[in-house]
Amino acid sequence: FAEFERAMIRERTSAGLAQARIEGRIGGRRRKLGDKQRREVAESVISGRKSGAEMARLYGVSEPTVSRIVAAYRQQSENQALI
Repeated sequence: FAEFERAMIRERTSAGLAQARIEGRIGGRRRKLGDKQRREVAESVISGRKSGAEMARLYGVSEPTVSRIVAAYRQQSENQALI
């Protein structure tokens, strides 16, 4: 009986997640920085106005987060240059 109940829970959970995706909702943690803030972080670090550590302290995020933002921004810029 427990296996049957577990299968039913799994089925309902999958159906709920699928419906949420259809409605445009996604799971997971919300981003701490918005798009505008992410762009500002990347442009400040790339231009040399501020270091990654300074931007991390300013926005209350870790230095690896700033590094990922800058790397993603550079990758996006390269992809747009190729188009």
